Amino acid sequence: MNKPLMAKATAVWLVDNTTLSFKQIADFCGMHELEVQGIADGDVAAGVKGFDPIASNQLDAAEIEKGQKNPLYKLKLKHNPAAEGEEKRRGPRYTPLSKRQDRPAAILWLVKFHPELADAQISKLVGTTKPTIASIRDRTHWNIQNIQPIDPVALGLCRQSELDAAVQKAAKRKAAEGGAMTDDERRKLLSTETSLAMPDEPRLPSSIAGLENFSLSKNDDKPDQDDGLDADSFFNLPDADDDEDDRR
Repeated sequence: MNKPLMAKATAVWLVDNTTLSFKQIADFCGMHELEVQGIADGDVAAGVKGFDPIASNQLDAAEIEKGQKNPLYKLKLKHNPAAEGEEKRRGPRYTPLSKRQDRPAAILWLVKFHPELADAQISKLVGTTKPTIASIRDRTHWNIQNIQPIDPVALGLCRQSELDAAVQKAAKRKAAEGGAMTDDERRKLLSTETSLAMPDEPRLPSSIAGLENFSLSKNDDKPDQDDGLDADSFFNLPDADDDEDDRR
């Protein structure tokens, strides 16, 4: 249920003009019951002028009468188009002044470790502009030499759930486009919990990979081949007397 316009002022009016319980007013205005009690005691919303929900066509008088007769009755807000989406964020994400200098580091981290993310997604996550993202992608940013990539979640610029959702969306878009993904890209496109739960794949060093198969195949192909070498040829060394004669 949507909250009424000017919820706190509406709560002040209901406290002053009705006998509704604090819980009924709190549920209708989207507030805590103790906050409504504070309004009644004069500790909260001091100086706030009450806003009549009946005159603003947000509540019927009959609803108030039902609520006053039955303390368990929940008031129903009338459909008010102006009240829809009041809690939805409009425009780009607001970034506090204390964290705005961290945005280039977060952008560089996203560009480096999640290149599948679109500029619009990065802009929404970090709260920046597309020209700034483009300058970091192209490494033409004025301070690019001093920027170090840092996880935006660690910087507090976005939540991990928001980053995971953006990565999953990028995965679906890339799959729809038919682009081939490597194993590392598939691991990046998974959520954090799923990626951490995956076991690491054992890999042989590239310098010794395949040597066992090579040696076995060589011996299998030529099991009886004589290379002309035997143990005596290695240990049949000349005697010391023969060496002395040769020096003479």
